[in-house]
Amino acid sequence: MQYKIVGEPMPAVICELENGESMITEKGSMSWMSPNMSMKTSAGGIGKAFGRMFSGESMFQNTYTAENGAGMIAFASSFPGSIRAVQITPDHPVITQKSSFLASEQGVELSVFFQKKVGTGLFGGEGFIMQKLSGNGIAFLEIDGSAVEYELQAGQSMIVDSGNLAMIDASCSLDIQTVKGVKNKLFGGEGFFNTVVTGPGKIIVQTMPISGMAAALIPHLPGDSK
Repeated sequence: MQYKIVGEPMPAVICELENGESMITEKGSMSWMSPNMSMKTSAGGIGKAFGRMFSGESMFQNTYTAENGAGMIAFASSFPGSIRAVQITPDHPVITQKSSFLASEQGVELSVFFQKKVGTGLFGGEGFIMQKLSGNGIAFLEIDGSAVEYELQAGQSMIVDSGNLAMIDASCSLDIQTVKGVKNKLFGGEGFFNTVVTGPGKIIVQTMPISGMAAALIPHLPGDSK
């Protein structure tokens, strides 16, 4: 499979497939394709289907396969931002924010990922339920706004607003940190909790999560006219 990412800030990834090669997606993000691409929809097992639904994805998975020769298929982002290609291997699974998965080669498996620490799960907000991408192949992730990458060393930490955390290597750990000070909590406008990511591993943060965009627009929307 060969690919190119085009069209930021509303990007798409165009994938060129050899005969018999397949791509998967779980939320109907196919935008255009050559006529010889066939589609098959399946749940992939009831446990996996409910796990995907719980992590913010569709219960069903679409598989697109090139038949009778090479084929082409494009997947487009649903929000202004960028698309990142991530190489998944059995030794390099990654954890992503829910709904960030766009498409991947067929060897990549998507499952629900729960935070191991109770505090992280209860107070993590958008970081509570995340996705784990494992297996083998290239996965394409939607990043809201621009993507900024950091490589954390063992024991090195980064404090991130939960909505801005797009992806971490599975070798990283997550925890929740309470914002200090009553006035900071009540009037700081940043919420009560932040996510703490500790290395080793790579993290990707996003500059404008959909939730942040919505919060910025609400004060400028017309009120109820009744």
